[in-house]
Amino acid sequence: MNVQLSIEDVAPPTINAADEVVVKVGAAGLCRTDLHIIEGVWKDIMDVEGSLLPYIMGHENAGWVEDVGSNVKSVKPGDAVIVHPHRSCGICLNCRYGHDMYCDHGQFPGLGLDGGFAEYFLTNESSLIKLNTNVTPLDVAPMADAGITAYRAAKRAAGLVYPGAYVTVLGVGGLGHIAIQCLKHLCGARVIAVDREPGAQALARDLGADVVLDGGPDLIEQIKDITSGGSQVVIDFVGELGVENICWKLLRQGGELIVVGYGGQIEVPTVELVVNEIKIGGSLVGDYTELVELMELNADGLVKMHYTEYSLDNINTAIDDFKNRKFTGRGVIVP
Repeated sequence: MNVQLSIEDVAPPTINAADEVVVKVGAAGLCRTDLHIIEGVWKDIMDVEGSLLPYIMGHENAGWVEDVGSNVKSVKPGDAVIVHPHRSCGICLNCRYGHDMYCDHGQFPGLGLDGGFAEYFLTNESSLIKLNTNVTPLDVAPMADAGITAYRAAKRAAGLVYPGAYVTVLGVGGLGHIAIQCLKHLCGARVIAVDREPGAQALARDLGADVVLDGGPDLIEQIKDITSGGSQVVIDFVGELGVENICWKLLRQGGELIVVGYGGQIEVPTVELVVNEIKIGGSLVGDYTELVELMELNADGLVKMHYTEYSLDNINTAIDDFKNRKFTGRGVIVP
């Protein structure tokens, strides 16, 4: 499928509620979810081909506050901010527990609701985090989704391992390269990075991965040999193209698979679940406090986003380059 996004002049958003904020976009990350929306993967989950069209994509956003509603107190025009991708209500029980991404009334700019592939977009106060003075929107925009999604998975993995254990990261792209950095600062486990692209392999080494593999046909045997039986945790940032039915085979007995990438279908004999007592579960985008934590790691120079910059006018070139893996890390769109 070769769908081209159109560049159009539209009216800028306006404040309609007391808690809303208009953000002047400094940068917006290009996510694989954007590709999946274009490819129709989301058509049965969200009406992205029907009544919701047309809308503006882009859910990894950072920029500067342009205008605020009458009840907004925590930010003011001119403040540099990163935007949690989920507009949560703040009052439902899930929000009270701190699970923003489970909000009963949540909205997701960029997925059926106008997002940040534009000069301005509308969000609410509860989604905003002010940036440290030494941080620019361009440097962190993809962390609004790719960053916290990787951080959440890495934080979960860190709680499952011990010094000397192994965590295997499948896919060293926009999320995987963040996960490697987070794992190195959150736990004492050894990190195995797997990616077929030489550029991604080089980046993984630069970021401190203990072992880097190319994901060849003998990957299962390689992992079993290196780890003396299998990885304690595997984080799959691919989730398709056959990887989803290799990843669980990399686990040791009692190990856990954390699935982040999607698009494929996992097929596991139930006897494997029982005999090897492996666990398989998904990991959604991180919550607001996890984005706060990640911004602190970034401000301290411990976790950085590697990106390639594209102008908004060249967004279709960016999408094509993303599909063909012509850059390492994340693509970032700048209006």
